[in-house]
Amino acid sequence: MPNLTGIDNRHRQIFDATHSEGKKNALLFKAGSESGVIPGLNDIVAQMAVGEKVQAIVPPSMAYGDKGVCLESGECLIKPGSTLVYDVLLKKTSIPPP
Repeated sequence: MPNLTGIDNRHRQIFDATHSEGKKNALLFKAGSESGVIPGLNDIVAQMAVGEKVQAIVPPSMAYGDKGVCLESGECLIKPGSTLVYDVLLKKTSIPPP
């Protein structure tokens, strides 16, 4: 269960923070799975120990690539080709039930 702050490195804009004001849910996902988490972040968290803090620099090829994250209006929350920077704190892990 990591706390994350995601920053678009090119534009230096925070696009997500799991611990920002009004958010009480940590990011939950199964490491190594097709969980909807970008591959670069998945790989980093899978290698972390509980309590460890890292700054992960994720290139476009391991994030959203040339598509970015854009709305139908054309506004992009994460611009195409962006390198993303995540400040990650792994708070705890658990073994899922069988």
